[in-house]
Amino acid sequence: MSIANQLSNELKQLKGFASSHAKVVTLDDADGNQLSIDFNAVDSMSCAFEELRLNIPSLDGSSIETIEDWAKELSNRVTYLLENIGPLEFDPTLKQGLVRSTPPDKSEDGTKFYEILLKATGNGSFTLKRYESETGTPGRTQVNLQMTHEQLLKLTEDLFETIP
Repeated sequence: MSIANQLSNELKQLKGFASSHAKVVTLDDADGNQLSIDFNAVDSMSCAFEELRLNIPSLDGSSIETIEDWAKELSNRVTYLLENIGPLEFDPTLKQGLVRSTPPDKSEDGTKFYEILLKATGNGSFTLKRYESETGTPGRTQVNLQMTHEQLLKLTEDLFETIP
């Protein structure tokens, strides 16, 4: 069963879930990749979650060029979030890349943005989070990502289809 089908089944089972303490759902595919999502709420059409992680053992030891190519492909393919995303910076020593909202969502109250970290070390990984910063206040705060089930399933399919 595909990850998207597994996730769809989990969303159906979680319908009505709401908590300040995240419920972690972890799913594995046949290639040894592992998807984890920290849900805070799920209703019949949408969900709120703290973080989405994807561990990709086959990426361990990959080149920085592999990470750069993946970042570009994801940025071109994932066009349905609240903001577009694009590669921001790459660290060849740590073999990781940072992708963010381009541009971030700015208002009088502050800024919100997506942040994706791609790594070719350890297990190889993809991490998606959302942050906000308040105007006049230093730093940033992690906030829940909110998506329809359809968006989350599409994102999951796109992630797995673009794994280098």
